[in-house]
Amino acid sequence: MKKNLKKLLASMLIVVAMSMFALPVLVNAQAQDISLEEIANTADIQQGDLNAIIGGILRVAMGFLGVIAVLIILYGGFIWMTAGGEQDKVDKAKKMIYAGIIGLVIIFAAYAIAMFVMSNLKSIVSGT
Repeated sequence: MKKNLKKLLASMLIVVAMSMFALPVLVNAQAQDISLEEIANTADIQQGDLNAIIGGILRVAMGFLGVIAVLIILYGGFIWMTAGGEQDKVDKAKKMIYAGIIGLVIIFAAYAIAMFVMSNLKSIVSGT
């Protein structure tokens, strides 16, 4: 039984990984070719606007952490669905789901605090 579960999990992981590469092609998401030079030449980054640079880094970092938290929730749900009535697996899955939800709340709060601080810093530095 454990071998079949590992095979199922591995196949699902392969399907998800393949769909990440195939989905943009199917929806024609690559129609607009933007190079890194064009991104770096945007007005905010060219002028060295520290607020825009730090804000971009924060958005990417918080987005990455949010994806990880959602994956933890999904994995907890998968464990719960495949528990087969075993109470210890159900408890483990509940703990993972709760941890993922708490992680999402912390990530949203950290993002809100960081954006609040960045906007206030910008107003303090500019003197408005």
